[in-house]
Amino acid sequence: MTRPAVVLLSGGLDSAVTMALAREEGRSVYALTILYGQRHAWEVEAARKLASRQGAALHRVLPLDISSIAVSALTGHSPVPREASSPAGAERGPAIPSTYVPARNTILLGLALAWTESLGGEEIFIGVNAVDYSGYPDCRPEFLRAFESLANLATKAGVERKSSFRVRAPLIQLSKAQIIREGHRLGVDFSQTHSCYDPPAPAAACGSCDSCRIRRDGFRQAGIPDPTRYVLETN
Repeated sequence: MTRPAVVLLSGGLDSAVTMALAREEGRSVYALTILYGQRHAWEVEAARKLASRQGAALHRVLPLDISSIAVSALTGHSPVPREASSPAGAERGPAIPSTYVPARNTILLGLALAWTESLGGEEIFIGVNAVDYSGYPDCRPEFLRAFESLANLATKAGVERKSSFRVRAPLIQLSKAQIIREGHRLGVDFSQTHSCYDPPAPAAACGSCDSCRIRRDGFRQAGIPDPTRYVLETN
């Protein structure tokens, strides 16, 4: 019998491809979406559609608003940086950008770990990427290795050696174009995914935030049509 795997499903492009890869490996997918107070909460509706379309065994949407303690542009504490108001590439430089949400992936992985242990599973899938990303410290391979060690030290199943928890990040070393090509191969419906940090309307994208730029460039480089409805189109 296939053991369950928990997939952190934000509703974005990367998490959708990650879930499809877990399904391709034959995993019974338990999708977990966290409504953490993000200003781009439309992605939660995208996650619901993706979980249904991709055949998740179960999809949980957990309200856990951390916006009052996690100061970030994504939780509404400051404006989301825009292409028009910041130097080109400013959000991709060495400095950690204002869209970083303090401890977000630590919190999300902790919740996924709780569900994984309760389900009797061992694997957590997360769609983080260390190539085409905005410089977040909790998207790095060393962070995932550290969390995996913690998971096996801090759980009953790990201490009793009934389980050996693994954090799977199949996209960690792929470019956005490679991720899009992989999703295309797997039949992911990209029109159901949402990436914009500050959507101007439901199911729309601003076209100028860092996430929109990375997504748009990825589709161009992959040579695959981008189904996203951008309010601001750029060349």
